[in-house]
Amino acid sequence: MPELVFFSGTMDCGKSTLALQIGHNRSARGLQGVIFTRDDRAGEGKLSSRLGLVTEAVEAAPGMDLYAYLVGQMSHGGRVDYVIVDEAQFLDPEQVGQLAYVVDELGLDVFAFGITTDFRTKLFPGSQRLIELADRIETLQVEAMCWCGARATHNARTVRGEMVVEGAQVVVGDVDRSPGEVGYEVLCRRHHHRRLTAATARAAALSPDTLPVAST
Repeated sequence: MPELVFFSGTMDCGKSTLALQIGHNRSARGLQGVIFTRDDRAGEGKLSSRLGLVTEAVEAAPGMDLYAYLVGQMSHGGRVDYVIVDEAQFLDPEQVGQLAYVVDELGLDVFAFGITTDFRTKLFPGSQRLIELADRIETLQVEAMCWCGARATHNARTVRGEMVVEGAQVVVGDVDRSPGEVGYEVLCRRHHHRRLTAATARAAALSPDTLPVAST
């Protein structure tokens, strides 16, 4: 039976790599798929992995009808055996509903990949709808690690190395941006709560301790 599967995890846990691998495995067996993405780090219409792998994709722009796009492709002689969606957290809830319709009405497997919560630990609307509609939810087994060595469970947005908790929900960045840029870092829950990033922890460690001054 065709399924809508949601593969979730923090940033830096290999979601895009797995999406590329699923596409490769199916194309090697002669199957043809459509890859959707939104706001990939490599630019519009790209699906990229931090391992350096990249492939062409269809940019799922806001308001785009994904079901209608696939029907159009198939109506004009295009072959579609499966669908991959990366950065699925950025989809509109209506687009997630369209993906479920693709499974139920077109009989296609849909593999969606995304993070569940934003830098404020709030659910992305697209991820929330996927949790509500998916036939199956898979948590990726490759664990991202906090700077302290613990399992990373939260995504933090950083500016000049310091964690921020205000701003727009969607700001495109990555975990390897220079310190002066808006970037992201994965943290354990304890250090996310303390707003202690790798940069701020390093700065604290390098700060000289205040020595006691003896009175004379």
